[in-house]
Amino acid sequence: MKALLQRVSQAQVTVDATCIGEIGRGLLVLLGLDKGDDRSTSDRMVEKLLAYRVFADADGRMNSSVVDVGGGVLLVSQFTLSADTRKGLRPSFSSAMPPQDAAALYDYTLARLQARHSPVAAGVFGADMQVSLVNDGPVTFLLEL
Repeated sequence: MKALLQRVSQAQVTVDATCIGEIGRGLLVLLGLDKGDDRSTSDRMVEKLLAYRVFADADGRMNSSVVDVGGGVLLVSQFTLSADTRKGLRPSFSSAMPPQDAAALYDYTLARLQARHSPVAAGVFGADMQVSLVNDGPVTFLLEL
């Protein structure tokens, strides 16, 4: 499982020209699901991304989490994070979780996030989405489990 975290001052996701999710200050989380990922992996990722310290504390150091600052989380599925790009000029998706399994694990991850934190917004699994954001910093981290 891979989660690309981007600290944002705002982010939104649209489908068919309709905004379906948006946050102000917080984290845009692009989630890639790999073969072998399961609910245990998801639980660990949710804990890690909610506790990951990427926001400034009173001294200007990255010592605060999205929970600490009361920020939002926008979760967007992105299967291309599972691509193997080591060889050739075309990505391989052989390590990506099959779509039906990935949709169920994405839904589980979203439900776990919503149970633990607010506000949480989300994209639509498998949809053609447009994501816009203002990356604050820029600050971007790739979490892998």
